[in-house]
Amino acid sequence: MVKEWYMEYQIHENRPGLLGEIASLLGMLKINILTINGVEHQRRGMLIRSQNDESILRLRYILETMDIITILKVREPKLRDRLAVRHGRYIERDEDEKKIFRFVRDELGLLVDFMAELFKKPGHRLIGIRGMPRVGKTESVVAASVCANKRWSFLSSTLLKQTVRSQLADDELSEDHIYIIDGIVSTMRASEKHLMLVSEMMRLEATKVVEHPDIFVRTTEYSLDDFDYIIELRNDENEEITYKAVEQNFSSFGF
Repeated sequence: MVKEWYMEYQIHENRPGLLGEIASLLGMLKINILTINGVEHQRRGMLIRSQNDESILRLRYILETMDIITILKVREPKLRDRLAVRHGRYIERDEDEKKIFRFVRDELGLLVDFMAELFKKPGHRLIGIRGMPRVGKTESVVAASVCANKRWSFLSSTLLKQTVRSQLADDELSEDHIYIIDGIVSTMRASEKHLMLVSEMMRLEATKVVEHPDIFVRTTEYSLDDFDYIIELRNDENEEITYKAVEQNFSSFGF
């Protein structure tokens, strides 16, 4: 059975011909290279395809005898592996909270690609996005929906003007939709009908994206444990995400 693998190795001596030697070895073992790219400093990642696991075991054994590289990963590819090869870097992930993924504004392309892959998966999925005003949260969700060929509906938002929905049209009620909720608007400015709609959509087997999840969970029945993924988007890696000003005067902010 044909199977895909992700292989990553550290280069200790990047001499001419090294990649050619590895590619030739793969060819002799009848392993096809699908994608190749540098993924970190002096690291190279490959998506490869083989008809049997024995060829992969042989490949690893041979490469482990080479002094100029160190094999780091040989495994079935995860989403982060595929994106690392595609974009040339790994998504930053919290070491303790594995469901938290961090991005900066310069990485919007990577973020959109990451969310699009999540949106393509069927079934219920709850995603939270943290970030300061005008960093690109909503725009990234919409762009990812387009990339995933999904329709999207705002239950609450401030993208163009403040949106607080109390009902949806029939063609918006679909498990194939992406539902976008602004956690601040929904909890600080919403009517009872809006909250009933949000509660109904949260039970639907579809993907929901909640901006400002920390505010959202304060006045709803949900907790951060209910989220499958939490994305943090910053203007730069040192920016602090804070809601102090929002709590003092929500109306002064264009979230």
